[in-house]
Amino acid sequence: MTTVGIIGSGNVGITVAQLAVEAGHRIVLSNSRGPETLADTAAKLGPRASAATSEQAAAAGDIVVIAVPVKAFPNLPAARLAGKTVIDTCNYGPERDGHIPELDGNALTSSELLLRYLPDAMVVKAFNNIFYKHLLALARPEGVAGRSFLPIAGDSTQAKAAVAEFIDSIGYSVVDAGPLTDSWRQATGTPVWGTPYGPYSNEKGQPAGEDALRAALAAAVR
Repeated sequence: MTTVGIIGSGNVGITVAQLAVEAGHRIVLSNSRGPETLADTAAKLGPRASAATSEQAAAAGDIVVIAVPVKAFPNLPAARLAGKTVIDTCNYGPERDGHIPELDGNALTSSELLLRYLPDAMVVKAFNNIFYKHLLALARPEGVAGRSFLPIAGDSTQAKAAVAEFIDSIGYSVVDAGPLTDSWRQATGTPVWGTPYGPYSNEKGQPAGEDALRAALAAAVR
């Protein structure tokens, strides 16, 4: 059993939490408003879930999931995340985050920007390319037909292995999409973002296999 700290409890964070609890992991949820605002959510998830501050979630997690707006990166508890495997689920959106010149000009990926704020963490990009309802609906045990793949990108072999093991446990296989500098290939608007899993209007989604994801990643352009 892994303890997963979750910083940011919107749709993606809560969906990952639900899948993780169902897989037998322990979850520590947090958001910017305080643990009291997550008490009901934690109760619904069951005894393996608890609510805490972001600092507590970061400290508790063997793996820590970051699911916040990119503009919130400066507020993350960097000291608590030192040495941790961190899953970056975030997508940059100027309409929400404001314009960040290094991202607008492709000088950095958003994951590389996150790493600037968390220089001692091991960052892996994952979960950012799939609609949260599809993420919940398409989970399948290993060996079951129709199992979907998710891309992951990162610079640490150790962290990628830990993230791949976690993702496997909650019902998905992974495609290694390269280092963080290549994580733009799964960013908003790329071929692997959303499309392989079907339209948002179909909340059940459609399975997306390894070949489809590799082709979509290869087709990405900047």
